[in-house]
Amino acid sequence: MEFNGVIQKFKGKKILVIGDIMLDEYIWGNVDRISPEAPVPIIEVTKESQNPGGAANVACNIYCLKGSPLLVGVVGDDNAGKRLKEILREKKMDISGIFVDSTRPTTVKTRLVVETLHQQIARIDREKKHPISKKVVNNIIGFVNSVKAEFDAVLFEDYDKGTLDSRIIKKIICAVPDKIITADPKFEHFFEYEGVTLFKPNRREIEFALGVKLSSKNIKEIGQKLKERLKCKSVLITLGKDGMALFDSKGKHMISTKAREVYDETAAGDAAIAGATMALAAGASFLEAAYIANFTAGIEVNKFGAVPVTYDELSQAVGMGFSK
Repeated sequence: MEFNGVIQKFKGKKILVIGDIMLDEYIWGNVDRISPEAPVPIIEVTKESQNPGGAANVACNIYCLKGSPLLVGVVGDDNAGKRLKEILREKKMDISGIFVDSTRPTTVKTRLVVETLHQQIARIDREKKHPISKKVVNNIIGFVNSVKAEFDAVLFEDYDKGTLDSRIIKKIICAVPDKIITADPKFEHFFEYEGVTLFKPNRREIEFALGVKLSSKNIKEIGQKLKERLKCKSVLITLGKDGMALFDSKGKHMISTKAREVYDETAAGDAAIAGATMALAAGASFLEAAYIANFTAGIEVNKFGAVPVTYDELSQAVGMGFSK
């Protein structure tokens, strides 16, 4: 397979990214003593940083792979929402598809990190998971219908935070029957993505949705049944250190893990779905797209936090052949 030829066609591919938008915060500090108030470490803060998270991180991956993403989702009427849109504007990304819902806060994940070890010791989540209002649903569907003709692919990024439910998922899938559609599911709406081009669950999501333990003995049966149940063209199961399993019209394909070193698994799934979607939009086969997803995930786990994979990093990794 000639991956470089596929990657060279990434430039300018337009991807509509729809899903749960978040703000990722990192509080870095040093720990050298235990609190006298309770048996917990005292963190002396040295720096703080903020990055787009969730579907916003997927859109940033698309952008850094030289694609042209349009992010569609919801933030709250709060400082976190304003800051997230400001960061995206600074990156020269289109934020016209981000809607404000005053009934819910912007989802914020705050990670406490020991700087000398690059080790996360706690995470604080601020969020409301109830479904977005019917008004906002209609706004999103209306917006997607107004821009859908411009895009090469539609990507659903679901974190079970309330943006995506059966109303939005099914209406948008029906609205873009001629487009490449990829989906990165979570738990609650796992079986709503009927008819997509590529469905990318991980091991934990499958085990939760099906109530079975995934193993090398049953993965072929589960993958094929999932493909049939969802009536999708392909299923790409991410298996962490065990790589990925692709199910398409040609059967099952096992792809071994491509990470040179696993440093942090945060956002590996975001990178994988971004890479796979860009590859399909560039005309790749399902197997080529799966390998490229494996490349991007392998690069991502070598980074700390949700740091997008760049076009140059992917091209270099392919050239080195570390993932073959």
